[in-house]
Amino acid sequence: MTTPWGEPALTRFPEDPRDRLRAWDASDEYLLRHLAEERVALDGTVVVLGDRWGALVTALAAHRPVQITDSHLAQEATRANLARAGVEPGAVRLLTTQDPPPERIDVLLVRVPKSLALLEDQLLRLAPAVHAGTVVVGTGMVKEIHTSTLALFERILGPTRTSLAERKARLIFCTPEPALERPGNPWPYVYTLPDGIGAAAGGTVVNHAGVFCADRLDIGTRFFLRHLPGGRGRRVVDLGCGNGVVGTSVALADPDAEVLFVDESFQAVASAEATYKANGVSGHAEFRVGDGLAGVPSGSVDLVLNNPPFHSHQATTDATAWRMFTGARRALRPGGELWVIGNRHLGYHVKLRKLFGNSRLVASDPKFVVLKAVKR
Repeated sequence: MTTPWGEPALTRFPEDPRDRLRAWDASDEYLLRHLAEERVALDGTVVVLGDRWGALVTALAAHRPVQITDSHLAQEATRANLARAGVEPGAVRLLTTQDPPPERIDVLLVRVPKSLALLEDQLLRLAPAVHAGTVVVGTGMVKEIHTSTLALFERILGPTRTSLAERKARLIFCTPEPALERPGNPWPYVYTLPDGIGAAAGGTVVNHAGVFCADRLDIGTRFFLRHLPGGRGRRVVDLGCGNGVVGTSVALADPDAEVLFVDESFQAVASAEATYKANGVSGHAEFRVGDGLAGVPSGSVDLVLNNPPFHSHQATTDATAWRMFTGARRALRPGGELWVIGNRHLGYHVKLRKLFGNSRLVASDPKFVVLKAVKR
């Protein structure tokens, strides 16, 4: 990536030479170019919110910025990109969306996230640290910045305007008003599960901002809950757990089960733990933010339950699903099972047959399929 501060070599995480997706886009370049051309003083505490793969903090490492991200993968990519650029350890402070933010922010740079709820939650969390002299600049692709996006900045921080578009990217400029009367933070959001979905029926869901389908049970998970496998005393993984309702349902049905909740989103794992505790489950559970099943011993798991994402930010890709499936196969013991739900058109049965040598249709409706693969 070419920037006014040099040309760092950047990769996503995990690094894959076959991956054609870049670790930055035109919105990152636009923001960095603006900071240099307008000679924005990058003094005091510089906070970068939502940096996708560490492109912004790597370029600005000399100013010792603070990165705040919801993504474990983005955080790992940042570490790798900083090391590759020769940045001294500790020059960039890496925080998650669940960590306490800095007490004072002098420059706030926002890479607009896909989730408007996550943006709302984070701006509300950061607002007390913003002062009248704080420089606030957001960035994103034109298709990511909507009237509702600008309204959030305006409602939470102060008067907001946008730049002209360049290479389909746009900047957001906000003038903070510390005395602005802002709303309370509505996150996390709590709701009750409907009937007819098995052991979790009538249970409680706690959703932190940014977790998929924050205010209701999505139809795919609803269908999956109706067809979860039975059995007792097993080690089960809720892989890509989101708000944890699938793993919690397993634990409610079988108090002897050991359930591992895994997601790369810090918000998701916090939601899963809160959901599990809100339902008073008496079993054993572990909550882990990480890269799929990395770190889980081979042959140590009886059952993996998975609803894989098929987007990486704005890009449609099956790379995440494939990595989840291969990780599941490694972690499963012989005879262990991977259960997957997905949209019909995604063709997961082909991937499962290629990897496991088998795939059986458990249930289907006009939109979704539940598939099972057994490790031989």
